[in-house]
Amino acid sequence: MMPVPQSTAYGGLMLAGIGVSVLFWSRLARRDNRLLAVYIAALIGAFLGAKVIYFFAEGYQHFGAPDMWLQLATGKTILGGLLGGYVAVEIAKRLVGYGGVTGDWFATIVPVGIILGRIGCWVHGCCRGRVCSPSWFTVDDAAGVARWPSVPVEIFFNLVMIVVFVVLRRGRKLPGQHFHIYLIAYGNFRFLHEFLREEPKVLGPISGYQIAALAVAMLGWTGYWHRRTHSLPIAVEPS
Repeated sequence: MMPVPQSTAYGGLMLAGIGVSVLFWSRLARRDNRLLAVYIAALIGAFLGAKVIYFFAEGYQHFGAPDMWLQLATGKTILGGLLGGYVAVEIAKRLVGYGGVTGDWFATIVPVGIILGRIGCWVHGCCRGRVCSPSWFTVDDAAGVARWPSVPVEIFFNLVMIVVFVVLRRGRKLPGQHFHIYLIAYGNFRFLHEFLREEPKVLGPISGYQIAALAVAMLGWTGYWHRRTHSLPIAVEPS
């Protein structure tokens, strides 16, 4: 049996993440056709945001490299996806005249999609942690070098967030704020976690991804406080 190429496995897991989101959102969209437009806008915005933030954080450094076009074509970042997706959803909701809250469903969908995507990172060997002294928690890369387990740690973070949102949904706690909570948590997590990841720095010890992580956290806080002062109808969970 021939092994599956890494790029094929990575792309397949990304498609699986999109498939999961389609499954969740198609159930919600039965209640209001306008939500389909919101979902499509989220996908487009997330894709564009993922590419743009990647370019400014790291992609520009590949100009002139032999693999420049490959890097620019495949490079993306979850942080940019969150920023672009959020902005696109808010624009789409205004355009289609939908005034309800959809964030709680995105808070359920996004961690699942990120987990699948990070499994792709693990298979592909990207998003590596910093080199560490071999220990019980380190993982070896393809060259046998011990590194911080950046991908498993992020997968674990998102598993924890899924449990948190299941508890909040069942207890009907903080309705309409779940995605804001995710943005705040993920933004702060990524800012701190970047110190243990092997990423190019743009401002002293700070990487471009850390700047984007702060933007994600600030967006979450802004949305959280705005929602506290503006009561909006919550998108009903389909039975």
